[in-house]
Amino acid sequence: MGRIAMTIEHHVSDDLLIAYGAGTLDEAMSLLVATHLALCPACRAALELAEIVGGVLIDSAPPGAALDEALLEAAVSRPDREDNREDTRQDIPPAATGPFVLPRPLRDRAGGDIAGLAWRSVGGGIRQVPLVADGPGATARLLLIPAGKSVPAHGHRGFEATLVLAGSFYDRGSWHRRGDVGIADPFVVHQPAAGPEEDCICLAVTDARLKFQAPIPRLLQPFHGI
Repeated sequence: MGRIAMTIEHHVSDDLLIAYGAGTLDEAMSLLVATHLALCPACRAALELAEIVGGVLIDSAPPGAALDEALLEAAVSRPDREDNREDTRQDIPPAATGPFVLPRPLRDRAGGDIAGLAWRSVGGGIRQVPLVADGPGATARLLLIPAGKSVPAHGHRGFEATLVLAGSFYDRGSWHRRGDVGIADPFVVHQPAAGPEEDCICLAVTDARLKFQAPIPRLLQPFHGI
């Protein structure tokens, strides 16, 4: 799918967009994609195009023809998705300097705005708010990384996706800013660092526990569920 030129440089993949449209993502990853869509007109347009194409294929298929189930689901509108794809340009202006406001998918899931959430310390000045942590599948949490600080070096037993909501972070040669999504897999060992200008607030989704390199983070890991 093509992308519309804009300030967001790191998007969710087309596979994730299609899975989101088909309703096959777990709760945590669906929350991340919905939040990225709320911030990213390019991906909203790409998803809408995929739904239009899917609808045309269904309408043009001969009677009795077999259609891919995921494509069929993606072509059917879902009421909750329309709510998630709000235009947040006024909610979160590009140069916002006041209190940060979460996009609606996250406000609804977290039960409020950033300032009213129950942040928990995980050490080193980093704080978190668990959002999806029970049952099978991926987990989702809000993370606050102090300006200029880095998270402990770690690898992955599975998949990790991180969506920036405020500030920025630097990882493996690239800056990620509001709306950008960083992806890591089991082959990645990294140590993302928040930009120096302000604290970095992000939504992090993982489908397995991280593999911390240092002993202290490994020791504390069971208490924080990361």
